[in-house]
Amino acid sequence: MLRPTATSVRAEEGYILDVEFDNGERKRFDVKPYIKGSWYGKLENPDYFRRVRTDGYTVVWPEGQDICPDELYTQSTSFTK
Repeated sequence: MLRPTATSVRAEEGYILDVEFDNGERKRFDVKPYIKGSWYGKLENPDYFRRVRTDGYTVVWPEGQDICPDELYTQSTSFTK
């Protein structure tokens, strides 16, 4: 079975992503543990963090930072609208 893919994403306060997947699930992913070093450290800038988008597979930022699709789905927490 293929893992669900991200169809939409919205950046929330506290470095949280609100992600909707192609199976209809909506989950939250905490990006805080990834924000370190020079590459992912750029996500600490709130304006840059909010520039997150989906690429039809996972979530990405303009300079190429992304989250492994498996982690994005399995490490997210389900919630309802």
